[in-house]
Amino acid sequence: MKTILISGMGIAGPTLAYWLKAAGFAPTLVETAPRLRSGGYIVDFWGLGYDIAERMGLLDQIDHVGYRVREMRIVDDRGARIAGFRTRTFTELTGGRFITLARSDLSRLLFHTIKDKTETIFGDEIVGLRQNAEHVEVRFRQAGERRFDLLIGADGLHSAVRRLAFGPGSRFEKKLGYAFAAFEIDGYQPRDEDVYVIYGRPGQMLGRFTQRANRTLFLFFFTTGEGALPVEPVQQKAMLRERYRGAKWELPAILTELDQTEELYFDSVSQIRMENWSRGRVALAGDAAFCVSLLAGQGSALAMISAYVLAGELMRAGGRHDEAFTRYEALLRPFVSAKQRGAERLGGMFAPRTRWGLQFRNYVIKAFAIPGLARLAVGRDIIDNLSLPAYDWPTS
Repeated sequence: MKTILISGMGIAGPTLAYWLKAAGFAPTLVETAPRLRSGGYIVDFWGLGYDIAERMGLLDQIDHVGYRVREMRIVDDRGARIAGFRTRTFTELTGGRFITLARSDLSRLLFHTIKDKTETIFGDEIVGLRQNAEHVEVRFRQAGERRFDLLIGADGLHSAVRRLAFGPGSRFEKKLGYAFAAFEIDGYQPRDEDVYVIYGRPGQMLGRFTQRANRTLFLFFFTTGEGALPVEPVQQKAMLRERYRGAKWELPAILTELDQTEELYFDSVSQIRMENWSRGRVALAGDAAFCVSLLAGQGSALAMISAYVLAGELMRAGGRHDEAFTRYEALLRPFVSAKQRGAERLGGMFAPRTRWGLQFRNYVIKAFAIPGLARLAVGRDIIDNLSLPAYDWPTS
């Protein structure tokens, strides 16, 4: 039985472990954080990722924790609605298989499918690796050295496995000129149930989303220059206050809440572009291999798709990793590349850089009310142009 170490317990990692276990392999998961991550941001979930979740028996649980968003609403300085659209367009495009949920909730549900069947290691990380013809020798920061037949990096945009096996992240990261930040608080007012409210100025966007248990999520999205982003929370908060200085709507109250939060998610909006997703006995999945960025809105689903196909190809190849890794990449690269191109097109819709661009974006969104126009405008980016391979899972 082949032993396979998976770095990362976000979305791709647990999904991969589930399907590798179903195929008869012995996966082990390692996660740098001491526990499953909470907070972060919400994701729209549809397409083939939704199909894979169904095959894993998770749809009822996803429906329970998710949200059926009714409207995306853009407001002005006074909070008055100036544009927006009902989300039924996306529901129609996806045949009703569309839901919004916290990324951390999806990660938790995926983890629970494997937690009692798979070795999991929290609070440790891979700090070194060495390959030979028979195995991969991995050195953990805490647990010393171990050997595995294969190593899969499912550890996100800033993948440590990618850095160790392929080189510095700067070789593969394509910054798209934006950054984003997110945090949650309790008891914020007002609340707009099942409505995503957006306020914008040139080069800036702020979204507010009402969650259950009296929670509210805020998402900042803004243009950046060429310099590096701050890494310390104090500096990150200072950057947000500076960038949103003078903004109206609810910004003064939201920035006050920002000062109090201890959990701020802050990162660049980037893509990962690599010539190969594998090297020897090491392969990458999800954002570690091909991050499409927040702009695509499908990062979680794509992570699940890559995990499913990678596990399936390893099973189909009888564990012959060179054959499986080649087939995995051949199947998914054209699909992923199209999603990356689509994400780049959408940047201006999130945070147009000029006042005229804001007005034009709002006119386009208003026009979504015209039957068929939304399908024409975004249909190619919503509908997944890929058929999942039919794998004969022995124990699924």
